[in-house]
Amino acid sequence: MSQPTAGSPRLQMAAALAGYVIGGGFACRGAHLPAAGHTVAENFVGVGVAAAEDPAIDAWIIACLRENGIRNVRLDYSYGDAIGPTSRLLDALLDEGFHVVLHLLQPLVAARQMPSLPATQAWRDFLVATLERYGRRVAMVEVCSAVNRKRWAGYTLRGFLALWDIAWQEVRARGLTLAGPSITDFEPPWNVGYLAVLQKRGQLPDIHTDNLFSERCTEPERYDHKILGHRLAALHKFNLLKKAVLLQRIGADFGVPRLFSPAAFWTLPRIERVLPAGEEKQADYLSRYLVLCAASGALEGAWWGPLVCHREGLVDDGVLRYPELERITHYASVTGELADFRKRPALAALATFARLVPGARYEGRQNAGQGLEVHAFRAAGQLVHAVWTINGRAAALIDLYGAADLAAARFIERDGTTPREAPTLASETPLWLCWDADRQVALQPGADLLPGLVIDRHVPGKTHYFFRDAGWQGIVLAADRAEADCLLQAIHPEHIAAPPREALLRKARNAIWTIDDPRQAGARLVLKQPVKMHLHKQYLDRFKPSKALRSFSGTSDLRRRGLDAAPPVAYWERIGDRSLKQNYYICEYVAAEFSVRELMLAFASGETAYAGIAEADAYRLLSAFLLQLHGRGIHFRDLSGGNLLIRQDADGTPIFSLIDTGRIHAYNQPLSLGKRLSDLTRVCNKLHWAGREKLLGLYLAAIDRRLSWYLRLPFHLYDWKVILKRNVGRKAIKRLFGR
Repeated sequence: MSQPTAGSPRLQMAAALAGYVIGGGFACRGAHLPAAGHTVAENFVGVGVAAAEDPAIDAWIIACLRENGIRNVRLDYSYGDAIGPTSRLLDALLDEGFHVVLHLLQPLVAARQMPSLPATQAWRDFLVATLERYGRRVAMVEVCSAVNRKRWAGYTLRGFLALWDIAWQEVRARGLTLAGPSITDFEPPWNVGYLAVLQKRGQLPDIHTDNLFSERCTEPERYDHKILGHRLAALHKFNLLKKAVLLQRIGADFGVPRLFSPAAFWTLPRIERVLPAGEEKQADYLSRYLVLCAASGALEGAWWGPLVCHREGLVDDGVLRYPELERITHYASVTGELADFRKRPALAALATFARLVPGARYEGRQNAGQGLEVHAFRAAGQLVHAVWTINGRAAALIDLYGAADLAAARFIERDGTTPREAPTLASETPLWLCWDADRQVALQPGADLLPGLVIDRHVPGKTHYFFRDAGWQGIVLAADRAEADCLLQAIHPEHIAAPPREALLRKARNAIWTIDDPRQAGARLVLKQPVKMHLHKQYLDRFKPSKALRSFSGTSDLRRRGLDAAPPVAYWERIGDRSLKQNYYICEYVAAEFSVRELMLAFASGETAYAGIAEADAYRLLSAFLLQLHGRGIHFRDLSGGNLLIRQDADGTPIFSLIDTGRIHAYNQPLSLGKRLSDLTRVCNKLHWAGREKLLGLYLAAIDRRLSWYLRLPFHLYDWKVILKRNVGRKAIKRLFGR
């Protein structure tokens, strides 16, 4: 039996943490970039499973795991499970030869009672019975979970140490592998503190466990803005790679060099706060996360959380109600009906990774710079590159690889399917490129993202086709290559004629006109081309993407965030164009009934309704739309009432749609108050003050603000700016000379 050392564990934790910080233990220079040369563990990827009352679900789970090539599972096991569905599933998994991590934990009520004598005795009795029954058959025994979350785990420090003392004794007595203490998320002071105390007590685990989430960063590649904020994130460079390396080093410094992440995931509600394609993004993030964890070289395994669960599972069971206790703490059971099970794209993405990466040698990150990721793995059978970009961005494959390498590559999509046509772009959805094992593949010099381009990768049933020929480059969005070729006959710059007068919608700085949509009789496409550039714009815009590209990217950024705008079809720009006018933006024609400007002018003139929309309803609906726009990170920058169109659906509900999207700035977090006011001053310009107070009152109340004199000031200043521009600026000069 071990003999715990004297002294306060809290003081031991504090002293260890202070010493580690002073000694520079948290400094990991260069660890944000992966080192090459390690082999990814064969058991690197796995998933959490749980039983259900229906025995048929056991069989379904085992068949699902086999079908997807997943041999590694984690099962939560607690009091009462010895005679219930959990032991039935565990027996079946072991009989089928699965590699099982047995996660032993107390119920929350019992955890809160530790270290009382009845609670400790019940824990010991449970451990002895469980280890005698299963200890020799499982790969490792994991103890506790989310120990740094008292609300979830229930432990005081004394309670946890009593739990661990008993577990360490019983597991060691049987010569089994012990894993713990299962810190949740990246909070390294807890890792230092707990491992230091366990080291002093002579009770270190064999494997250091940390549920290494990356969810709070949104994207797995990004530097963690929760550490020092968004502006300083690039200073510390704590991305997923650096986090894994630091945690592994902490473990090694205290005598436990083996690091394992038993569970992590992205919840769909968190993703869908900004991006509506939640299940597609879950699959993207899973693939990207696993590749980066494998590239770190610090982890023996990085396993997903629940296999079956509505909120974050790889399989949706259709049960909307979430248990009171977080599943990261205790994945107790599957509660849905088998008939309601639905496999999500993330399951296929996990299976694809499991087939391609475990057991391979990591050959390093192949590109420099941020925003693009290319990682190479070489196994006995093939060379594999995993390629992707950060959200919304894209890279042309012809800019990344030579023609011979692209011709020899076998493409595998994120979900394991072979594309019908060779892809032309790398995007936020990982793409796997495979070659014969002895082939040497190097990226093109300067391989990088396409500058200024944003795409909506998850348009249902559509593919982005990149073209660079005859002095032009651009993208066409189409269902397949045949549809893209059909569109090219009408919208390639070589086929675009001068706009006929009857088709012109506008001709000022830009010419905007319509043509027939070759894909559908009676449908129209809208084309936009800059035709007039003022001298100062000719200079300033030379350092920006073309107008067509800005329009395409702005609209794509809106739509990928679930905000309505006319669907983009294509953009084109002349390579090397110095006039800044040889570019075209093409989108679908969407009829609108009126604009917010007309609505506001009506209310400002005393009307109480417009087009069947009552004034109070208009303010409520518009404020909700603006809150969504800003909450999803869009600073429109030109949000005049004329750029916000309204059409009504069948029941008369207004649908807001944005046009003139080329000035958008997009962020990965909700806008600051200053940026929100910048948009609000413009959209309210035609509205009388009584209406402004109603609209802004609704908007500001939703973000816990009120319309103080300080917040009124930007509206008065913008009103004066508009008056001066109208009476002194370029418009006034044109009126003076009758132009």
